[in-house]
Amino acid sequence: MIDVNQLRKGTSFTVDGEIYKVLDYHHNKTGRGNATIRTSVRNLRSGSTMEMTFTSGDRVQDIRIETIVVEYLFTDGEFLTFMDIETYEQPQLRQDLLGSDFLYLKENMQLKLLTYESEILDYELPTTVDHKVADSEVAIAGDTATGATKKVKTETGLQVTVPLFVNVGDAIRIDTRDGSYVTRV
Repeated sequence: MIDVNQLRKGTSFTVDGEIYKVLDYHHNKTGRGNATIRTSVRNLRSGSTMEMTFTSGDRVQDIRIETIVVEYLFTDGEFLTFMDIETYEQPQLRQDLLGSDFLYLKENMQLKLLTYESEILDYELPTTVDHKVADSEVAIAGDTATGATKKVKTETGLQVTVPLFVNVGDAIRIDTRDGSYVTRV
């Protein structure tokens, strides 16, 4: 058990059987009475975010989230299959839990899975991924004051806005945090 004054961004804890991760933390001490701790938290099982308010002196159960490095193997349309690179176990994750982040995955790509008591709670993609351009719209450089761009589709179906000089067959680096083009590889 930890005091709520020790909660900081990134801390994981349980309340009423639910697992939460602190996204934001504010400590407010008025002139009289106890301090108020306002936290923005994400439920790691459902993915929903909410505000939680505690008074100074409250306690919550802290937990340790384990991180395992896995390699993406394949999908069967409903489940994604990974391989733990240390134990060679093959955990599976529902494809809809990744949402649009699924389009960043390529075979043999490494990522991190966050687990608690063998339950997969979350994932962490690498900051950047390299993809080949599979399709590109036709774009013509005209009278532009700033850099002209066009949309391309990668080998996984991901759409990215890139500069005009990127062609079909080129490999590009994409930032997974916002889906933006970084550079041609």
